[in-house]
Amino acid sequence: MATYIVLGSFTDDGIRAVKDTTKRAEAIRGIGKKVGVTVKEVYWTLGQYDVATIVEAPDEASVTAFGLSAGALGNVRTQTLRAFSADEMGKILGRMS
Repeated sequence: MATYIVLGSFTDDGIRAVKDTTKRAEAIRGIGKKVGVTVKEVYWTLGQYDVATIVEAPDEASVTAFGLSAGALGNVRTQTLRAFSADEMGKILGRMS
């Protein structure tokens, strides 16, 4: 399974209902299950992004379905980053010419 970091910024609706954000995080776990994504951690952050979620997905299509489903709820806009562990990065570096 590949690891992804999903960064989220609250929309106007999301910030108006910010008191429900922890409940929405639980709903996101359910969405993940439906599309084959495992939500490992959810963190609320300071700075440019309001939320950082660590997920594992079997493929890009699954994580894309996850991000689109989360965005369709109207509370957050997302940006998804593929994350590599030290072992994975070592293998990538080993392929360099």
